[in-house]
Amino acid sequence: MDSSKQKIVLTGFMGVGKSSVARHLAYLLKCEGIDLDDYIEAEYKQEIGEIIKEVGEARFRQIETDCLQKLLQDSNVRILSLGGGTWTIAENRRLIKKYEYTSVWLESSFEHCWQNIRFSKKERPLARSKVQTRDLFEEREKLYCLADWHFIVRPDFTSFDTAKLIAEEIFCKI
Repeated sequence: MDSSKQKIVLTGFMGVGKSSVARHLAYLLKCEGIDLDDYIEAEYKQEIGEIIKEVGEARFRQIETDCLQKLLQDSNVRILSLGGGTWTIAENRRLIKKYEYTSVWLESSFEHCWQNIRFSKKERPLARSKVQTRDLFEEREKLYCLADWHFIVRPDFTSFDTAKLIAEEIFCKI
């Protein structure tokens, strides 16, 4: 595929740095990048945590799928950062394939993600305790590995370094 037409979604656990990597990747490739959670919050004028509290996780996942499909249909969007649970829904993985996006799993240790979650200003309704969050991490890893590409987020790399590596490997640029 022509690298100027290549489209990717970034998946991985909450706190791994998907949003930051996507922002840097869009900058490096001079294209449009969107964070799915940011898009949902703008559409619904509420934070993700508030939406989940109000309508429940099951209804939120349907909202997420609907918004994902809208973004995947937009030919201008080349870089898309998913929420941590988006990839776990089979319908979402099917849509990502249908719209010919390459999926990239950003993997890191639980401890790295947990540190980022703890110090994040964002409310994480599915990360109330370390034990609960570790269980979710282990459950989701089994599905993240279904992604087309796999990049390990190194603790000594910045999100810009990771974006640059992805650009070099997938897009053969930079």
